[in-house]
Amino acid sequence: MTSPTLPASGSAQAALEQLAGHEAWAVIRLRDSDTVTLVGGPLSTAEKIGDIPLETGIPSGGRRFDRLVAVPFRQVTERGFVAHDDGAALAVVRIETELEIPLDELVAALPDEEVGFVDPGGFETSDDDYAEVVERIIHDEIGNGEGANLVISRHYRAQLHEWNREKALTVLRRLLEHERGAYWTYCFWTGDRFLIGASPERHVSVTGGDVRMNPISGTFRLRGVEPAARKAKLLEFLADEKEIYELFMVVDEELKMMCEICHEGGQVLGPFLKPMSHLVHTEYLLAGRTRSDVRDVLRDTMFAATVTGAPVENACRLIKEYETEGRGYYGGALALLGRDASGSPTADSPIVIRTAEVSPDGALKVTAGATLVRDSDPHYEVAETVAKAGGILTAFGLVPGATGEPSDVVALMSDEDVLIALNSRNQRLSRFWLTDQSGAAPAPSLVGKKVAILHGEDDFVNMLRHVFSVLGMSSTVVRHEDYAPGAFDGADLVVVGPGPGDPRDAEHPKIAAFQAAVDGLLASEQPFLAVCLGHQVLCDRLGIPLAYKDIVFQGTQSTVSIDGRDEKVGFYNTFVGRVSTSSTTGTSSTTGVLPDGVRVETDEATGDIHLVAGPHFRGVQFHAESILTENGFSLLRNLLVDLLG
Repeated sequence: MTSPTLPASGSAQAALEQLAGHEAWAVIRLRDSDTVTLVGGPLSTAEKIGDIPLETGIPSGGRRFDRLVAVPFRQVTERGFVAHDDGAALAVVRIETELEIPLDELVAALPDEEVGFVDPGGFETSDDDYAEVVERIIHDEIGNGEGANLVISRHYRAQLHEWNREKALTVLRRLLEHERGAYWTYCFWTGDRFLIGASPERHVSVTGGDVRMNPISGTFRLRGVEPAARKAKLLEFLADEKEIYELFMVVDEELKMMCEICHEGGQVLGPFLKPMSHLVHTEYLLAGRTRSDVRDVLRDTMFAATVTGAPVENACRLIKEYETEGRGYYGGALALLGRDASGSPTADSPIVIRTAEVSPDGALKVTAGATLVRDSDPHYEVAETVAKAGGILTAFGLVPGATGEPSDVVALMSDEDVLIALNSRNQRLSRFWLTDQSGAAPAPSLVGKKVAILHGEDDFVNMLRHVFSVLGMSSTVVRHEDYAPGAFDGADLVVVGPGPGDPRDAEHPKIAAFQAAVDGLLASEQPFLAVCLGHQVLCDRLGIPLAYKDIVFQGTQSTVSIDGRDEKVGFYNTFVGRVSTSSTTGTSSTTGVLPDGVRVETDEATGDIHLVAGPHFRGVQFHAESILTENGFSLLRNLLVDLLG
């Protein structure tokens, strides 16, 4: 089905004039389409995403879209997460006009005016101050177990001269002419501001029940790299372990969302390269099937780890703590909601990044953030925020230099050395998530078993639930705030789950709930599996000392010994249960600090425990459900069979 177009006697200019008559409107190039979509109509606001009206039935007149939506970052409070309330509206445009214009005709009809400034401005947080924030987050937050990564933003502000609609469309024209690799390139008048940008990253899309997400992380900066050196530098970038694991971590985080909204889980495809005018990114594509309302899909995917951090719930808390104001629409999402030819609901949504917010009087704000991980270099992250803002600032004339994708970068996309380096990444990942799991055979001895999971503010729980369902088990979730004695009655197995935090902090309500749960399970001898934070609390309750990891293991793959086999597994931990190397002989130690009937498996050099086993429980420091654990499905199945067999 195609969108309505103007009659042959019409023109792109007439389409733009027709659009201007609406209360709210947008001009959008979807991906690399050779046409541009123009939509407009009356504006309203909604309190919740579920309040957005959906049309039903088969659309008429070639229409594809019914609503255009702008979702501000503060809407994440719908998921129970925290955010500054800056008043940015959940804006809903009921589409009355939908036009499809050839790209070249539309560009030719767009204004080409001078965009001037009263004040060219700059980043309001200096490079040194931002670098200091990066250091604090690495040391005080990631270094104390408060998540695996975090995205903290900084704002570039300027004041435009005699700003108006024509100049907004001029900036859009420059983006359409010069920027490449965007998922959406757009100018959206929301009724109270312009949103103009070229976002490289899909938030989520739904078509006929097919769901796609598109985590992007890892940034290779083109500026300052001579063409003759680009291949060597790109290969160096692709071999950078920090960049590799930065992408793996956001894939894990978005898989958590896919497992929430998709009844068959999520399949990971890629990796791919995404070249833009100033940057080249690495990305994966996640695919799944859903039975959910498209509005629920939008809500349950707020917001990508690439703009928040991981785990998302705790990242939002830290964003509110470290950022002094609301994000507006940065890190939020836009969405076109519509129907396909059969009348099934559709959604197409980009993340609002690489975007300028401009008020009617010309106050410009561009927000950019870097993904901060355990081994981030503060000055490198400063440069990354500058590079990410560069594309849109260039379109406003604030950053000098030509834009456009260099031809040699295009050629590198198919270079065999580059392809080998890129695709070798999957050799270290879980085969379970790289394949379609819908036909996987359940484990006969586990079929029908009931699992209760204690949720510690980490949606790795969703991935665990999916693996359990593939094994033929059913599961329910108990939030740590809701834990009380008897919460696990009727369960064949309890999982004391992962989460951020310091397991030694008994005064924290979450840690206190975990301690009470583990104490009750030990006393009742109810079978249970403790994962990551749960494992650390189990170690503590068994009298095993807890310590900082010598090197923070947030988002790290390491080889460990399990039952005499070497396994590559994924760790997300700052703390660890530890026995002295003199008190353990590896797989069968029951001496020293260990209670009778308890054995541990450890790193021989450090005594760090990656598995603890007792008569009715197992604790694992690693995440068997993570994409970083090569044989995670088999490891988890074997642990459960041991506990319930």
